[in-house]
Amino acid sequence: MVHEANVKQAAAEKQLKEAQGKIDVLQAEVTALKTLVLTSTPSSPNRQLHPQLQSSGTRGAHKHIGGHIRNKSASGAFPSSHGKPEPSSVSIQPVAKEDREPAVPALLSLILCLVPGQSVSVTFDHYWQERGRGLGTDSRQVDSVLYAEFLMWKENPSLERSSAFLSRIYREDIGPCLSFTRSELSQLVQSAVENNSLTIEPVAMSALPMVKASAVECGGPKKCALSGMSRLCRHRIKLGDKGSYYYISPSSRARITAVCNFFTYIRYIQQGLVRHDAEQMFWEVMRLRREMTVAKLGFYLTDQG
Repeated sequence: MVHEANVKQAAAEKQLKEAQGKIDVLQAEVTALKTLVLTSTPSSPNRQLHPQLQSSGTRGAHKHIGGHIRNKSASGAFPSSHGKPEPSSVSIQPVAKEDREPAVPALLSLILCLVPGQSVSVTFDHYWQERGRGLGTDSRQVDSVLYAEFLMWKENPSLERSSAFLSRIYREDIGPCLSFTRSELSQLVQSAVENNSLTIEPVAMSALPMVKASAVECGGPKKCALSGMSRLCRHRIKLGDKGSYYYISPSSRARITAVCNFFTYIRYIQQGLVRHDAEQMFWEVMRLRREMTVAKLGFYLTDQG
């Protein structure tokens, strides 16, 4: 009996030690993600993440999260193996009070904590419950055709449109979601999203009359450059290294963001950063497709508080 007790005690101590090690890893990685997401705000930008702010404080601060800067490669969205955060690849900017999205965007609905031999997902249930309020129970069933196309693409993930999986999504979701009145500009926006070179930044509305931008600005604070409609535009976009800024309405921003979130996730799959089984990945892709559908129909979140 004493021997059995000693064996159980040793096993329990070993399990406790392993669990504490995993907790330390998770805490370090969550801290790194929070550093990327939460340390840069319009009022107090993180100058290490945004060196361009060292010389000028007049431009809107960029808030970086794991996905598009929408500027650089998405590979920087997660901490490195040494626990140090790499430069972020996405900048989805905070929205002003009237059209601000929740602090946890769709892109971070899933935090991937990479632990040897194990994956941990953290879902922000309150966020999705708020979004789905009034829709009833969310029942679902796998579509065999879509699932087969996804599995075929997953065997050799690529961003090429030649696969049946991406060809369908371009045709049914991406194309319609990024189809605006100004078709030529719409094509440029889609190319920038595909190349991961789109930047979205907030506009300091109170400072607009005094701002002297070095780049050419298209549209205006009260007219969306993509739809041509008169709307209060609290954000503007820049396409790659071009010197023009385009003011966009909250609805246009929601549509662009939805497509960027989709591309970010499939890039994560392509780079091997998603540690889930095929069906979980499939349902996340379907959720992102639903976000594009909702956005292209004109729905977007606003801050009611």
